[in-house]
Amino acid sequence: MSFFHANQREALNQSLAEISGQINVSFEFFPPSTAEMEQTLWQSIDRLKKLKPKFVSVTYGANSGERDRTHSIIKGIKDKTGLDAAPHLTCIDANPGQLREIAQDYWNSGIRHIVALRGDLPPGSGKPEMYAEDLVRLLKSIGDFDISVAAYPEVHPEAKSAQADLINLKKKIDAGASRAITQFFFDVESYLRFRDRCVATGIDVEIVPGILPVSNFKQLQRFATMTNVRVPQWMTQMFSGLDDDAETRKFVGASIAMDMVKILSREGVKDFHFYTLNRAELSYAICHTLGVRPV
Repeated sequence: MSFFHANQREALNQSLAEISGQINVSFEFFPPSTAEMEQTLWQSIDRLKKLKPKFVSVTYGANSGERDRTHSIIKGIKDKTGLDAAPHLTCIDANPGQLREIAQDYWNSGIRHIVALRGDLPPGSGKPEMYAEDLVRLLKSIGDFDISVAAYPEVHPEAKSAQADLINLKKKIDAGASRAITQFFFDVESYLRFRDRCVATGIDVEIVPGILPVSNFKQLQRFATMTNVRVPQWMTQMFSGLDDDAETRKFVGASIAMDMVKILSREGVKDFHFYTLNRAELSYAICHTLGVRPV
């Protein structure tokens, strides 16, 4: 058993040497709701921009106030940093005419990359009038946007089956999406099996793994329950006894994320999307260790 673990560690260390400087990263942020959170957000953007991410995305809430904040932050990122800034856009809280206006405004502002999502349905709502596939087509009718869509290695909570979920992803790609970014996951095999199934279904775009560096395990468990993400038992054991030890939790979370990237890189993955939760520390440390350095 010890020999196996020694070989496994050696393989991970070797992969770390192999991937140094050979991966691309992107980062996700969310609109802040207070002045203090906004300061934290811009500090994080300022630090992570030095790693030359492929793009940065900003999430989007189902109300006009948060929508306006997303728009403002996206324009601010583009103007202040020159980074490829990609707003999330959902279609459950706006009609096609409103969505066309938003898309046209983004296009006129020089925004060329959009993350197109259906969005979370309000409690008690019926069948939505539009889906992400329809939003992708609408965006392509406005301009030649670079469009990212969502993918779910462990199946969307509302999907009738894994196959139905995969067919839905293919519809989004066929409508004009350039790539899929996955929900966060911790079972690397689930991503690799999903990627194989995508290829078998004729999905030929990049399936970018979404990486969530964990520092608050209890919060993660709540997220995972809502999003149908499996938290492996080994991960529960690694965080056991650390409820009151925030610093050690950060080290554990960073270690897990780095190992995931090492393994996935050995399987040919080159692009990784980090869910930062508006904090730069863990994502920056992970990227630095993996050889993504300031230019």
